[in-house]
Amino acid sequence: MGSGREGIYFIAFLLLFSPSELRFSEAATEDPIPADWPHQFHALMFMNRTGSLQKLDLWYDWSNGRNFNIIQNQLDNVVTYDLEWNNGTSFMYTLDPSNPTCQVLHVEVGILRPNWLQGATYLGQQRVNNFLCNVWEKVDFIWYYEDVLTRRPVKWIFYSGYTAHVMTFDVGAVLEDSNWQAPVYCFTENEEENDNPILRPAVRGGSLGSLMRGVPHRETM
Repeated sequence: MGSGREGIYFIAFLLLFSPSELRFSEAATEDPIPADWPHQFHALMFMNRTGSLQKLDLWYDWSNGRNFNIIQNQLDNVVTYDLEWNNGTSFMYTLDPSNPTCQVLHVEVGILRPNWLQGATYLGQQRVNNFLCNVWEKVDFIWYYEDVLTRRPVKWIFYSGYTAHVMTFDVGAVLEDSNWQAPVYCFTENEEENDNPILRPAVRGGSLGSLMRGVPHRETM
């Protein structure tokens, strides 16, 4: 009799607890997915491209359909402003009073969506700069490293080797509206002014903004 009762108890135990345990096991084996970008944040980054260093302030503002990259090369007084709008218009300009420059770009896509990493391939975990990171690859274009504990971005690498090291990541930070206005000379029709060689390397060679504009969007719509 005792053994019969024990058998019934054992079956009841399995019925009560096995489904949840199985669900837990299945969930544990699923690959993690990268966190969506906050709708508004400020990140200070150092960019490295084959020994050429840049300091970059990234102001991401999905809520207002705009993104701002403020770029300064190492030991260079010239600051390049890369202002992007969700309608596909971008302004790349300098504010040097002795040589103000601007180039206006029109592209088919706007700024990156918060879920632009959707569909990325999970590659596993890797320790980067003392952070244990989950790593994803997006269609052989970008490799993205996210801190396992905080889910903040730590680093990303473009196919060209251009590498972003995230130094600070302030969720909810917003740049004042007055700073989002491109200078008046960006709206002139002076072709000579809009084709300044200072800006060409940033457009063609891969500033963060120009490379991010190249991230495939078809999987994030």
